[in-house]
Amino acid sequence: MKNVTIYTDGACSGNPGPGGWAAILIWNGREKELSGGEAETTNNRMELLAAISGLEALKEPCRVTLYSDSKYLVDAVTLGWVYKWRDNGWMRTKREEAKNPELWQRLLSAMEKHEVEFSWVKGHEENEFNVKCDKIAVMESKKLIKNVKNKDLK
Repeated sequence: MKNVTIYTDGACSGNPGPGGWAAILIWNGREKELSGGEAETTNNRMELLAAISGLEALKEPCRVTLYSDSKYLVDAVTLGWVYKWRDNGWMRTKREEAKNPELWQRLLSAMEKHEVEFSWVKGHEENEFNVKCDKIAVMESKKLIKNVKNKDLK
């Protein structure tokens, strides 16, 4: 099984608003960058899409260490919240629905193929790959902001 490292980040201008995500996959000294965005989204959705996209890009089962500065993402998996939400019909409590259930389900499906360890990294600090992911995610959100402004001018 290959050992792959994935760094992820999401960004959003407004919450909700235009957002971007980025993932950097590292294997055997090689890097692959993935990115995208949505015109109307939230930061948490972008954090989830970054992790999902990184995992879904892997073509075979791998041993993965996934780094994220999102406590929402990392804690939900490592503390088992997402499994409880799923087992309770995507409810956080008896009265409160879990947000983004379709993305959580997609993440869990992507994780099934791999051995995944989630690790939290402090954002915007000294980790070069987290900083790089942040820049790419912000760039993706800015592209969408520019597109929205251009449409408004027409």
